[in-house]
Amino acid sequence: MAEHPMFSEELKEIVDSFIVETNDIFEKLDNEILELEKRPEDKDLINSIFRAVHTVKGTSGFLSFEQMSVIAHRFEDVLNKLRREELRFQPAMLDVMFESFDQMKALLRQVVDHDIHDIDFSDTIRRLESLSKGILPEKAKDASNEQPEAAPVSEPVIAKSVGPVETEQHTMDEGQASPARESVPQDASQTHPQASQSQKPDKIADTTIRVDVGRLDHLMNLVGELVLGRNRLSQIVSSSKDDEGGEDFSHQLAETSAQIDFITTELQTAVMKTRMVQIGRVFNRFPRLVRDIAREFDKDIDLVIEGEETELDKSIIEEISDPLVHLIRNAADHGVEEPERREKAGKARRGTIRLTAGHEGNHIIIEIQDDGAGMDPEILKRKAIEKGVITAEEAHEMKTEDAYNLIFIPGFSTAQKVSSVSGRGVGMDVVKTNITKLNGIIAVESEVGKGTRFVLKLPLTLAIIQGLLVAVGTETFAIPLNSVLEVVHTSKSDVSTVNGREVIRLRETVLPLVNISDILDVPLQGEELRGFYTVVVGVANHKFGIVVNRLIGQKEIVIKPLGAYLKNIEGIAGSTILGDGRVIMILDAGELLRLAQKGTLSKAAVGSEAEL
Repeated sequence: MAEHPMFSEELKEIVDSFIVETNDIFEKLDNEILELEKRPEDKDLINSIFRAVHTVKGTSGFLSFEQMSVIAHRFEDVLNKLRREELRFQPAMLDVMFESFDQMKALLRQVVDHDIHDIDFSDTIRRLESLSKGILPEKAKDASNEQPEAAPVSEPVIAKSVGPVETEQHTMDEGQASPARESVPQDASQTHPQASQSQKPDKIADTTIRVDVGRLDHLMNLVGELVLGRNRLSQIVSSSKDDEGGEDFSHQLAETSAQIDFITTELQTAVMKTRMVQIGRVFNRFPRLVRDIAREFDKDIDLVIEGEETELDKSIIEEISDPLVHLIRNAADHGVEEPERREKAGKARRGTIRLTAGHEGNHIIIEIQDDGAGMDPEILKRKAIEKGVITAEEAHEMKTEDAYNLIFIPGFSTAQKVSSVSGRGVGMDVVKTNITKLNGIIAVESEVGKGTRFVLKLPLTLAIIQGLLVAVGTETFAIPLNSVLEVVHTSKSDVSTVNGREVIRLRETVLPLVNISDILDVPLQGEELRGFYTVVVGVANHKFGIVVNRLIGQKEIVIKPLGAYLKNIEGIAGSTILGDGRVIMILDAGELLRLAQKGTLSKAAVGSEAEL
């Protein structure tokens, strides 16, 4: 099959721009279509949706992307009649609009994948044409049962009067919407992706710029080298103060070091901000998700989003999308009850899911909370016993918070029946895996009849981090500070053995221990006979202690990859260079947890407190 002409070298830049622009349009369009249900009389909203679809139609026509152009044109016909008030909006129309929008997203994915092939969306086209004539399709009409006054299928939903287009700005759009449906627009000013930018507000055009991620990564690497140089200079300054004489030299060197330190910090912050993306880019997809689930299961759910302007690194944005989808889906499906059940329990018929984000130091905190049925720890324990995950004796001794952590076991579910949406617990292992990969922490709180709350704590960036430097024998290691919960001084007498695993009791918790000397074969030379420190680390829903001999201090470190030869060393996330030029390894807390859960460690205990 011949490659589509849009993928020629001459059009590469235009196609790349089309992908980026259309992605931006689609992110905004998803919520705008949903808002139409709440604000059907909002002319500005309808015009905004119309212009977005019109832009996609024009650019795809210019690129000879016929399927996208055709479906966008049919969609545009409906929107054009709505904004001219030739059609009266009804909620039933949303199903067809979202169906069309999903088809457009699938077509855009073909462009991204360089795999253009025909999709049969004749049913969608037929429904759009029916809407354009004012006829609600059967399927869509059934979905609009909340509007009993909706017109019957045979009756066109035509407004009684046709009003003029309200603003002069839209007159040009109105004229542009009239070409023959199958024709390719000839006016490049209407179709070229650069020209479409003129439809954006000037403020956005003046204050934003698209930069290739590869260039940002290179710039970030250079800043990392600068940070290492700053650390080296600080080390020299510190050493020179111990030498006798040369006070003037030391003073000048200290001043220079302070200046470079300030500039480096400012530059580092500026570069990191260029990689920052608002978390709203992820949050914006969830109103549609919640609406679809609520309609599927005949529920009434409000999704409240707060803190969508919170920023974090683009690489982390990409990793948290899947976990949040699972958490939101489970909250909507198995968290929030049906309206009748809520009413019997003395609750409002309409349930609420609250999704919030905010900064806390060098971390971002994301909370997903529902006011649904909550999770019963006793039911979770019984289900775990049935699946052979724990014994009855272990269940009897298990604390409530440990019972909640059972939902992160792969395949664990309390759902009474299988549905298209996973039960609470199914897919939670995906949540745990992704959070572990980011060295993040996840906590679960729940109360029967009141609801469930998940709290995610994630680092803002993965490139330059704060590290806790520790000594194990003669070796120095760095532990990412975002995973460290606390440090406690421990003696040999504090260590117990449970099921062949070394543990300590930390307040009311039994904490498994991981010995770095065992994992990486580091000789201790007698240090193990005295007291040691336990660095308490949190990864996803687990806590464990890393045994170290000495604490050296906190340092800002730049994570460097180990390269092809050393990249497969287990338990190591990368390396960094200290101010004195030494290269040390950075421990991967998530990998240590995985190793221990596989049972590859002889002395180290791993897992959650619930597993002991």
